[in-house]
Amino acid sequence: MTRFTRAELEAARDRLVPDVVADGLRVLFCGINPGLMTAVTGHHFARPGNRFWPVLHLSGFTPRLLKPSEQGLLPSYGLGITNVVARASARADELTAEEYREGGRLLVAKVARLRPRWLAVVGVTAYRTAFDERKAQVGPQERMFGSTRVWVLPNPSGLNAHWTAGTMAEEFARLRVAAEARPGS
Repeated sequence: MTRFTRAELEAARDRLVPDVVADGLRVLFCGINPGLMTAVTGHHFARPGNRFWPVLHLSGFTPRLLKPSEQGLLPSYGLGITNVVARASARADELTAEEYREGGRLLVAKVARLRPRWLAVVGVTAYRTAFDERKAQVGPQERMFGSTRVWVLPNPSGLNAHWTAGTMAEEFARLRVAAEARPGS
């Protein structure tokens, strides 16, 4: 893996990272916002220690462990990635509540356009702030965006010590089972 200098990472601050999306996905995963490593590489969840890619595989969403640089394969599995807030930062706590709310409004429009079966927000705090759902918990939500169901997943950041890769994979697998079920069943 390429090592970047602090200056290279800082130069990526506020950079935008393109979504990995297609129409009619089974699951559109939604991160909080790109980190600096993601902004430098252009690959979502690129920071070493982020458990998104291993958990995606452990939960059965992908047949093998993908590298962040292979994110372009996701639509072939019916999966995609976007973010609540588009701009890159070193830490999510650098974002304002207004950025989250505006990101939530933009996300609703994106979901209406792309029509995924499920929107999976990875980070309960981001979901609560973006959609003013103060009591939301990890798992399926009552809220829907059109015909798109919503599931909140634990944040896969290595800083989230409340969840192990194994317990995260169990929650991701619950979503996978729901996403594979026939609509209406």
